[in-house]
Amino acid sequence: MNVLITGISKGLGLKTSESLLRNGWTVYGISRSKTEELNELLLQYPDKLKWLQYDLGDAEKIRQIIFKDWIGLDTPIHGLVNNAAMAYDDIVTNLNLDSLEKMYRVNVFTPMMLTKFVIRQMLLHHTKGSIVHISSISVHTGYKGLSMYASTKGALEAFSKNTAREWGEVGVRSNCLVAGFMETEMSSSLSDNQKNRIYQRTSLKKPVDVNSVAETIKFLLSDKANSITGQNIHVDNGTI
Repeated sequence: MNVLITGISKGLGLKTSESLLRNGWTVYGISRSKTEELNELLLQYPDKLKWLQYDLGDAEKIRQIIFKDWIGLDTPIHGLVNNAAMAYDDIVTNLNLDSLEKMYRVNVFTPMMLTKFVIRQMLLHHTKGSIVHISSISVHTGYKGLSMYASTKGALEAFSKNTAREWGEVGVRSNCLVAGFMETEMSSSLSDNQKNRIYQRTSLKKPVDVNSVAETIKFLLSDKANSITGQNIHVDNGTI
């Protein structure tokens, strides 16, 4: 099984890669930088983990660099995890168009383009595959300062549901994993007080376990989830 994952240098992308590699899957991972943790994983799985340094803000070169030069058109792809994202947090009255456009390129436009070329590769190899987009609980319950970020994830959810309807006939599944607030670098800018207020809004009163999210992604990629498509799967400690 070959799976393409974005944002694998840390956090959820790294944990998901570890989970898949332990189960014998081959991971094609993309990130802007190579962390110490990622380097250790590359040394541990030299034959199963393929890594590409790429700025996902550049949507124009995806086909040539990722699918032709790196993965190769002869390689079947069985899964895609659109995990990489950037956060632009502010209140709406301070909205900056340049920052908004930059975030949309990384969070929406590039995942859409990756989905396009992954589905083409699946059709080329007659592969029944699974696509998992990482969404956010902020789409479904409001948080001050997250309006712009939440809008990018809401766009992914709409895209995923319609992709599932469009390509289900040939065995391509598409789902969104709606993650609650985890202890990751993206949430590190929040103060302890802000984090605690967020966690108190959940049923479990604590941050979401990154490993739990990673294992759910693995499940959605696997044949065990072959009847699940067009869904938003919430792993959010009971926020909703």
